[in-house]
Amino acid sequence: MEQDLSDAILFIKLGEEENDPSTVNEAKKSLQILKREVERQEIECLFSGEADKNDCFLEIHSGAGGTESQDWAQMLLRMYLRWAEKHGFKTEIVDELAGEEAGVKSVTIKIYGYNAYGWAKTESGVHRLVRISPFDSNAKRHTSFASVWVYPVVDDSIVINIEEKDLRIDTFRASGAGGQHVNKTDSAIRITHIPTNIVVQCQTSRSQHRNRAEAYSMLRARLYELELQKQEEKRDASNAQKTDIGWGHQIRSYVLHPYQMVKDLRTSHETSDTGGVLDGELDDFIKATLVHKNT
Repeated sequence: MEQDLSDAILFIKLGEEENDPSTVNEAKKSLQILKREVERQEIECLFSGEADKNDCFLEIHSGAGGTESQDWAQMLLRMYLRWAEKHGFKTEIVDELAGEEAGVKSVTIKIYGYNAYGWAKTESGVHRLVRISPFDSNAKRHTSFASVWVYPVVDDSIVINIEEKDLRIDTFRASGAGGQHVNKTDSAIRITHIPTNIVVQCQTSRSQHRNRAEAYSMLRARLYELELQKQEEKRDASNAQKTDIGWGHQIRSYVLHPYQMVKDLRTSHETSDTGGVLDGELDDFIKATLVHKNT
């Protein structure tokens, strides 16, 4: 990075001396790219967990409110897919339950990439939206809630013991839009971990074996995250974890009416660029939360 900085400054000086604006502009572009890379690595310096480098699962669940909150869950799904794309992460929807009229009731995506969990983990919590409802003919303001929970994909370096006797495994027919490509076999898998009552399911593949393997990976991730929560609660008894999807428990508010504002309630970091945030510009919020947790 120091070498790239020196080269860019040198090219700017040479361009100015030779009155070559194209060289100066190219060097300035290099400086902008370098600035973004420095900011990214500055954030990654805050990653300290043993699973921060891993891939992760990100779950979104709509709260009470029917179509309103289900549409909000769909908006969050789009936001996180855009955010992952900006980071060069690959994504895969491993389970999805569509809403009756619009949006989604719940969805789980898998995010592949180095440090994916380290980046995404601070997004866990309840997200609140305030807007003029597109589903209300009276154009009234509505408040909607959805929860987001992030779990690391557990690799072989982290030991998670799961007893087969503690599992209930069910197969069912995957839901779909119909037509010739609909899954007509009972290949979808649901696994219930009886001691913790954690339920995971996967229905993306026509292969029951692949769905079972993915669901098992999700279960290991959930159990690992549960253990991390227990450890964090011991360090900070006041740290609230999974709570009701509603008033008083949100980590971030997205206000689209009567003014434009996204505010994180943990750090007080805020921006009026609601469009940018909903289009995946989340890194400033993530950095603020990581700094807050590390100070």
